[in-house]
Amino acid sequence: MSETNLHDKNMMSLESYCQEIACCAKDAAYEMASVSGETKNAWLRKIAESIKSQSDYILTENQKDINTATNLSPPEIDRLTLNPQRLDELIISIKEIEMFPNPIGEIIESTIRPNGLEIQKVRAPLGVIFFIYESRPNVTTDAAAICVKSGNAVILRGGKEAINSNIAFAKILSDSAAQIGLPDNAVQLVENTEHNAVGEFLKMSDYISVTIPRGGENLIRRVAAEAKMPVIKHFAGNCHVYIDNAADPELAISITINSKCQRLGVCNAAESLVVHAEIANTIMPKILNELEKQGVEIRGCEKTRNIFPNTKTANESDYKKEYHDAIISVKIVNSIDEAIKHINLYSDKHTETIITTNLNAARKFAAKIDSSAVIINASTRFNDGYQIGLGAEIGISTDKLHARGPCGIKELTTYKYVIYGNGQIRN
Repeated sequence: MSETNLHDKNMMSLESYCQEIACCAKDAAYEMASVSGETKNAWLRKIAESIKSQSDYILTENQKDINTATNLSPPEIDRLTLNPQRLDELIISIKEIEMFPNPIGEIIESTIRPNGLEIQKVRAPLGVIFFIYESRPNVTTDAAAICVKSGNAVILRGGKEAINSNIAFAKILSDSAAQIGLPDNAVQLVENTEHNAVGEFLKMSDYISVTIPRGGENLIRRVAAEAKMPVIKHFAGNCHVYIDNAADPELAISITINSKCQRLGVCNAAESLVVHAEIANTIMPKILNELEKQGVEIRGCEKTRNIFPNTKTANESDYKKEYHDAIISVKIVNSIDEAIKHINLYSDKHTETIITTNLNAARKFAAKIDSSAVIINASTRFNDGYQIGLGAEIGISTDKLHARGPCGIKELTTYKYVIYGNGQIRN
C-alpha cells in the first residue's frame, strides 16, 4: 500500500503518478515472493472481519455510486450493486481462499540426474499483476485476495462508476495490511479515473509482469492492442446451450432457463440456444414460452419461427452477440455435428453446455467443442471460480496461454527451476 500523500500524488503528472505506483508494486513483488502462508492467511482473515464490521460503510459508499450511475443499463446496475447477501458471499469467498495451501514454493516435479544434480520445478509468483475491471466492486477484494495468496503484488484499476465502493474496499485492504505486516504497496488501487491512466500502465513492461482486463469487449481489445506485457484476456461470453435429441425434457427446460435467466448481466449466462431438430417441435414451445414469461426476447432461425411465431428473425450478428440482456438467439440443427460446427463458429470460447442422456454424444461434444469449459447436463452458470472450487477467480480466460478458464490462485503463478548440486562442474 503506498504511503505517498494523496495530495502529493494529485500534484504529479499522470505519467509520474502511474510510474510511482508501478515502481512501488515491483518492489513489493520481490518481498511478496517470500511472505509466509501464515501472514497471507492472517491478512485474509482480517479482511473478512473488516468487511463484516464495516458493511454499513461499504454499502453507503456503494449507494453513492448507484446514485450517480444514471447512464447504466439494468444489468450493469446489478453488477455495480452491493447488498448484505453479496457481502456475505464475498466473506465466504475470502475464507475459502484462506483455506487453500500456500502455492509458492510447491515442488511440482523433482528428479535426480545421473551426475547427482537434483532438479526441482518450483511454483513461483508471476510478479506484478495489473488488473483492470469494470462495474463489479466486489471484484476488488476477490482480485486482491487471489493475487496476494499467490504471492503477487497487484495494481487494481476499477471503473469510475464504482470508484467510491472501490476506495472503501481499498481502505480495508490497506488498513488490514498495515496491521498484519504485509509488504507496503502489495495491493494498490489506482484512484485516478482518467481514461489515459490505463494507457500509461500498459507501457510499463519493466515493472508489470502481466495485465488482466475484465470488462467489455472494447476494453479487452484496447488492452490487447496497447499492452507491452503479456495479457490474460476474456473477450466476450457468447455461451451456448445445446439440447440433444436424447435430452431429458425436464432437464432441458430447467437448465436452459437457469443458464439464461438466473443472472442476465454475467459472462457465463447463456446467450444462444441450439436444439436438435428431432425434438424441436415437442420441447421448444415449452422452453420458449417459459423464456418469454421471464421477459426474454427470442431471436431465431426460420425453423424456430415456424414453431414459435413470437420469434424475431435472427441475423448473423445475433448468433455472434453477447447480449448481457433479456435476449437469446435460437438455432435448430439436424445433428450434433451441425450443432458443434455452429457453436465453434459463433462461440467466444467461454462456456458451452450439452443436455443429453447419450454418453457418446456428451463425449463427442466435450472433445470437439473448443471452449474454456464444456459442461454436461448442468447450467452454464457453473463456469465460475467459486463454483468449481477455486475459492474465487480474477477472471475467466478464453485464451489458451498462459491460463484458460477461471483464473484462481495457481493460474496466477508460474514456475522456476531450482537446481541443487554438491560441486558438479560441466565438462
